Amino acid sequence: MSNYTYLTKNGYDKLKAELEELKTTGRQEAARAIAEARAQGDLSENAEYDAAKDAQGMLEMKISELETVLSNARILDESQLDSSQVAILSNVTIKNKKTGKEITYKLVSETEADTRERKISVSSPIGAGLLGKKKGEFAKIETPGGVLEFEVVDISVGDL
Repeated sequence: MSNYTYLTKNGYDKLKAELEELKTTGRQEAARAIAEARAQGDLSENAEYDAAKDAQGMLEMKISELETVLSNARILDESQLDSSQVAILSNVTIKNKKTGKEITYKLVSETEADTRERKISVSSPIGAGLLGKKKGEFAKIETPGGVLEFEVVDISVGDL
């Protein structure tokens, strides 16, 4: 895949808001925690200071990751998408051949994936296995739990 992260406008806005929150409130809280730990005395044996510095490093790493994602983001307009085959931002209804159960997923980027909202990443085993399939086609997908076979029942675009 490319280095681009394909996002909905809503997904892009959420990431941008999270980044802004980390840069402002997150950094202020990290600085306050370091100052409080430093005020406790000897830094060479101060576990709270070490923990606060580690937390600050993790915060900065998260900020850097979000900045990279946003700088490589491409916002997709769902109204311009083709629903003849499964692609990113497709809503795809699949039927498990073994159990007969049907479920609808929306294929999204890794940063927008949320199984509670039935949004799965296009790089997940099921997401990757469904890409390019057309209505009525079958997909054999290697998952950690074994090989599953699904029929693509329907493809649409828009909200779930």
